[in-house]
Amino acid sequence: MNFQEELHSIFVEEQAIPDAFRLEKELHQREYLSNGSMHAWAGEVHTVISPVYIRTAEGLKPKVIGTYPLCSEKEAMEALDAAVQAYNNGRGEWPTMSVADRIAHVEKFTHRIIEKKNEVVKLLMWEIGKSYADSVKEFDRTVEYIYATIDALKDLDRQSSRFTIEQGIVAQVRRSPLGVVLCMGPFNYPLNETFTTLIPALIMGNTLLFKPPKHGTLLHYPLLEAFRDCFPKGVVNTIYGRGNKIIPELMKSGKINVLTLIGSSKVANELKKLHPKINRLRAILGLDAKNAAIITAQADLKLAVQETVLGALSFNGQRCTALKIIFIHRSLADEFLEQLSQAVAKLKIGMPWVEGVALTPLPEPQKPAYLKECIEDALSHGAKVVNEHGGLTAASFVYPAIVYPVNNRMKLYTEEQFGPVIPVVPFDDLEETIEYLIESTHGQQVSIFSNDEEEVAALIDPLVNQVSRVNINCQCQRGPDVFPFTGRKDSAEGTLSVVDALRSFSIRSLVASKLNESNKKLINEIIDSNSSNFLSTKYLF
Repeated sequence: MNFQEELHSIFVEEQAIPDAFRLEKELHQREYLSNGSMHAWAGEVHTVISPVYIRTAEGLKPKVIGTYPLCSEKEAMEALDAAVQAYNNGRGEWPTMSVADRIAHVEKFTHRIIEKKNEVVKLLMWEIGKSYADSVKEFDRTVEYIYATIDALKDLDRQSSRFTIEQGIVAQVRRSPLGVVLCMGPFNYPLNETFTTLIPALIMGNTLLFKPPKHGTLLHYPLLEAFRDCFPKGVVNTIYGRGNKIIPELMKSGKINVLTLIGSSKVANELKKLHPKINRLRAILGLDAKNAAIITAQADLKLAVQETVLGALSFNGQRCTALKIIFIHRSLADEFLEQLSQAVAKLKIGMPWVEGVALTPLPEPQKPAYLKECIEDALSHGAKVVNEHGGLTAASFVYPAIVYPVNNRMKLYTEEQFGPVIPVVPFDDLEETIEYLIESTHGQQVSIFSNDEEEVAALIDPLVNQVSRVNINCQCQRGPDVFPFTGRKDSAEGTLSVVDALRSFSIRSLVASKLNESNKKLINEIIDSNSSNFLSTKYLF
């Protein structure tokens, strides 16, 4: 069997799929959540095709796993009106609810979604080709994030439960919601990345329009009843349909107060421009990234190779925090490429349910062709694919390609490939790597590999002003979730972490008064009567 045949052999016949991971039947979603009710849908639908192809007598066939609604502007605007009504200019039940009560609703919701874990994990595997182990990890990390958010909000509320007295003025400072949030998540972490914005927006008292990503939509369907049952009417509303058809009208309405999008900077820029009062729009955005690794002559090469494989190829390189371009000192280039090629060759390829699998099919139908185009462009400008079998494809599967030497005439030098292609650039002077990051339109993270303290220090100081996170002798990554997650330039707007997200989806508000006897009496009466959820000294445990 040659390698091309081996690639095809990773796709199996239907009966060869283990029972625990087999989809018993197609999932045809014919309802959506809006204004507190599940609405039936009888219109146009989108057919969900899995990246997992099925081997048949006629060859590899795409696997249809279900369908979901393609709603129109009408349904989207109805959902927006429901969210606006539920917020009611900040006077609705949810935005005026006490922090303790909002936390109780989110805890109830969390218990409900945990019951759906197996169903969601299986859909993660089939919809986006994520391995079983990583799908379980994504679900568990999402639940951990929710509980961490609850704990962070309790801490924040405890700090706000006291009064401050300055210059004869007594005040209580708390955080208030912003209004209606339009929440759109990415396909690569359709549950976790979506919930890292959705949950803090929700728990701070905002109302939501939630649009699942194109790839990774069905896995949210099992959670809709939990949203409906655990939150007041109109607080969470799902919108389905083609984004370029339904989202513009929502933005043009001027009723969206917060846009949260994890996706492309081009889309984000276009959407923001549609808002009639852009100064009233807050944007929390996770956008493009072209994270670089800089491997100096003083690096531990074995460690650099290990972290490069993890950083560049975890979930097939389909992560915004992935290492997407590698700078290697010319003196180490040959040895680095040899070791990197050997490490890539050891990675297990296969279907998402295969134990220990590292490389799986790609969910975007057009991605294999795009990656091939990038590789061919690099070859036409003098590069080579240095690892054996690099870039070979079989249906939706692309075998990793290490491309060297990459230069500034190639697409791989500037474009975010978002897939299993590793561009490697040789350098002679560290200034070349700094200049690359200065000129780049991206500014999320960088990884430095070196054991020389002076060298690392000389890179840290200029690079912290180009990217938001400098990683020393390790791959780029988002976690731990308590760390700030953001980016410079076109890579992000706003900051996400457990605590930062709570601040991003709220604004500081205060109640203040001159400190005199009558005002002291009035304030104490309000506190003693528990008649205000804002002006309160209740202490959350």
